[in-house]
Amino acid sequence: MTAPSPLFGKIALIGAGLIGSSIAHASRRAGLAEHIAAYIPRDTTRARAEKSGFADSLHSELAAAVSDANLVILATPLGTLADLAQRAAPHLNPGVILTDVGSVKASVIRDVKPHVPPGVHFIPGHPVAGTEQSGPEAGFAELFDGRWCILTPLSGTDPQALEKLKQFWRGCGSNVEIMDAEHHDLVLAITSHVPHLIAYNIVGTAADLETVRQGEVIKYSASGFRDFTRIAASDPTMWRDIFLNNRDAVLEMLGRFNEDLAALQRAVRWGDGDALFRLFTRTRAIRRSVVEAGQDTPKPNFGRLSPTPRRRS
Repeated sequence: MTAPSPLFGKIALIGAGLIGSSIAHASRRAGLAEHIAAYIPRDTTRARAEKSGFADSLHSELAAAVSDANLVILATPLGTLADLAQRAAPHLNPGVILTDVGSVKASVIRDVKPHVPPGVHFIPGHPVAGTEQSGPEAGFAELFDGRWCILTPLSGTDPQALEKLKQFWRGCGSNVEIMDAEHHDLVLAITSHVPHLIAYNIVGTAADLETVRQGEVIKYSASGFRDFTRIAASDPTMWRDIFLNNRDAVLEMLGRFNEDLAALQRAVRWGDGDALFRLFTRTRAIRRSVVEAGQDTPKPNFGRLSPTPRRRS
């Protein structure tokens, strides 16, 4: 039986951190490309990527990476996309699909669209998957399995190009959703961006407390604080750019959050146990819904293995 032909002849990854390298691993697992190229300008990072072995060719020059590619994926922080799109544009062949993996979509359209040459199919995208790890060695093929990839095509997008990009992400293991860019940014503000901002703030507050020694914060971080530190360990450059580029939606969701927090503060101050119980019951149901939707495991402790206890001296 003849194996199906690859979906693309050449995929060019612009950036090879967690998401870019995971795309390469997932593409290779599913046989989605004949050749996977990666643009990595820094010598040290390129050497690390070479050890990971996820790409067929690694390039220090952008033109060489995207030349003759059928799919070009921008997988770098949001603040770099305008410059990269402008530099890549002269080397993109007509018919190529240009997409991205950014967590904000309106700003990507604003920054990238002006540089897209005629005949190039620009389809913004966002694989809603990740870990707190970063770098070329952090990627793995299973990152997108069962997760959602949101595509935000522009008006007039070629239907065949859109369908081909859908097939690609499904081949990587993702479910695919089509969404308006502004709506995407609002949804992600509450499901991802504000939670990260809260985590950064709580961990920063704990670090600043002078009445609690740092050793005690680390030693007793058995549950809630420990999980906040995982989120707060995410890539600083990426998250700086997310908040700068999704400012309006984040501020809108933060305003709503602050209103709800004030109500919760009043319930605690006045000993309103009924209000607290109603809120906790409602939020517990949300957690169950997340598990039922297949977006997390129902195993205790998020499926983590218990740490090996240290021996007392």
